[in-house]
Amino acid sequence: MAFCGSCGASVAEGAGFCGSCGKPVGTADQAPGAPAAAAPSAAGTATTALSSNVAGALAYALGVITGILFLVLEPYKNDRFVRFHAMQSIFFSVACIIFSIAWSIVWGILFTISGFLVFLDIPLRLLIGLGFFLLWIFVMYQAYNRREYQIPFIGPLAAKQVG
Repeated sequence: MAFCGSCGASVAEGAGFCGSCGKPVGTADQAPGAPAAAAPSAAGTATTALSSNVAGALAYALGVITGILFLVLEPYKNDRFVRFHAMQSIFFSVACIIFSIAWSIVWGILFTISGFLVFLDIPLRLLIGLGFFLLWIFVMYQAYNRREYQIPFIGPLAAKQVG
């Protein structure tokens, strides 16, 4: 039975890391208590940033929230590609919210005038929602493929904000 040189917990044979503290386990010829050779690389992985294409795609994940996060987080706020997709994500989310509110107001007024229009509202709302969803997936895909796709009317505004 092997023991961790850092915390002293028992470690299964052939395990690369301690199950208790998570530190790398040394080889059999290494003295107990000696620092593991892989420790610097294990610590380095905790500070690595996402690549710009993954960060650009994730900027769309939660709309306004992730857009703002990627605009203020340190390694990404200096990357023009990530900033563009974060701004476009914010503008796209706000446009979807404004469109939804305006749609509800218009159809609320029309429903008050004539009640049978609700049968038109539901299929149109589903179709438009599907269109927004497919555009959202498409823009995430474009960002992941390192393309700066600009949504009409929204993309040029985002590009202007980013500079």
